[in-house]
Amino acid sequence: MTLAELIQKRTIVLTDGAWGTEIAKRGFDPGSCPELFNVTEPGMIREIAASYADAGSDIILTNTFGGSTLKLARYGLEDRVEQLNEAGVRLSVEASAGRALVTASIGPTGDFLAPLGAVSESEMIAAFARQVKAFVRAGAGAVVVETMSDLGEAVCAVRAVKDNSDLEVVCSMTFDSGVRGFATMMGVTPEKAAGGIEAAGADAVGSNCGTGIETMIRIAKHLRTATGLPLWIKPNAGIPELVEGETVFPDTPDEMAAHIPALVRAGVTFIGGCCGSKPDHIRRFRKTIDSLRKKAAK
Repeated sequence: MTLAELIQKRTIVLTDGAWGTEIAKRGFDPGSCPELFNVTEPGMIREIAASYADAGSDIILTNTFGGSTLKLARYGLEDRVEQLNEAGVRLSVEASAGRALVTASIGPTGDFLAPLGAVSESEMIAAFARQVKAFVRAGAGAVVVETMSDLGEAVCAVRAVKDNSDLEVVCSMTFDSGVRGFATMMGVTPEKAAGGIEAAGADAVGSNCGTGIETMIRIAKHLRTATGLPLWIKPNAGIPELVEGETVFPDTPDEMAAHIPALVRAGVTFIGGCCGSKPDHIRRFRKTIDSLRKKAAK
């Protein structure tokens, strides 16, 4: 099943929740390379993917967020790009067992394009292309480029998908609110992001991470004014707080689910959670989305 077919079937498509916080709560060092767990801790990664499929996700992601050549080079793992990305996709495919569309994750490299940084556009595209080719070999159903701040890097990732596969691609950026309105840390507004991402050939555009669901409703409205593409929104479970030395995301499943109707009214098609959101959040989202679909059918 493709993203387009999911939209036709579901109208409102439920994605998954956080991966990084699920790995962290199992006691793994946050300074380690998460993608390496695809081969050293496959049971854990398969368990996380299965937990979201069990919760009712129509789409589950993969543990490949930092799997680009440039990102893995920080751990001395650049020669294992293919192995780690293929393993990440296969674990989610196995865990989903046909219950969800596996959408492979691409995150930012941590490097800057020239002239701000030393990486050329062609080098950036090549770094993502190795990931994409691995996704295809392992059986990914689509790709999501997520948590992007720089529009140039986001476009390079979208181009890598389009040039090296027939997979549909979502591109999602992270925005914050400032005195001049919403923008990424690189100064990209939602309207500029949507236009640039659509021009690059993406099949859906959106926002994830950085903020809670109430703010995401406002971001979605800005994105909708600039594009007719399906919108993908994955908010954090609130703004993190430090409680007794631990980072806590305060928004409960019920609190987040209460705002899903407003997201739908804002024109959002793909809804899920980012940092701090757990399978319990997704399970509650499933109930709300199913209820909305039933009401619409009447």
